[in-house]
Amino acid sequence: MNETSKSKAIWGDLELGVLQGEGIDIGSGPDPVTKTARKFDIEQGDANHITRFVSATYDYVYSSHCLEHMHDPVRTLAEWWKLVKPGGHLFFVVPDEDLYEQGFFPSLFNRDHKATFTIHKEKSWSPVSLNVRDLAAGLPGGEIISLTLQDNGYDRKLWFPLARRPSWFVHNTYCVYMLLNLLPGPKWTFLDPWIKYFHPVDQTLRRGTLAQIRCIVKKVY
Repeated sequence: MNETSKSKAIWGDLELGVLQGEGIDIGSGPDPVTKTARKFDIEQGDANHITRFVSATYDYVYSSHCLEHMHDPVRTLAEWWKLVKPGGHLFFVVPDEDLYEQGFFPSLFNRDHKATFTIHKEKSWSPVSLNVRDLAAGLPGGEIISLTLQDNGYDRKLWFPLARRPSWFVHNTYCVYMLLNLLPGPKWTFLDPWIKYFHPVDQTLRRGTLAQIRCIVKKVY
């Protein structure tokens, strides 16, 4: 899924103002944030240890839906922070654990997720939960410019009851359903209200639906 392109649909002056000058897009895939941003993905090296592969600094460091795949998000974010010039910005986006994982870890929708994220909680259902506010506040010389939940198009009536666990058969049937929705042509999302009684629904498969946290941090010094 081109998550950056989905996010761009709701961007305003703040986001566009931050993404000025020279930048790098970590985990860009085929959907870079700008035409001029340096692309960094698995072909260019390991984003867990990005300073081993990138020595330059940038006016902005952008990453969308990549941090959750890192082995140690706290240390990794500190590495990415080193690439930001004084006066520049770190702009990152991660899935919200309640809207995306919906009480399940490992994630039912992406087994490669190694952490879950929330803006701020004293206690989470997830054994690997991280507070984005704490992550951002821990960056030396950083000032949080914006921290927000982005749930455009998300239908909370489709939330799955946490007390219910889908069976192996139901989960694998749902995986087939997901694949069908990824194919070109008509989507089967009209079945979501019925599927929710048996299995959590990945609403991010819907066009324009977001279930994420957006954070922008400025490097003051």
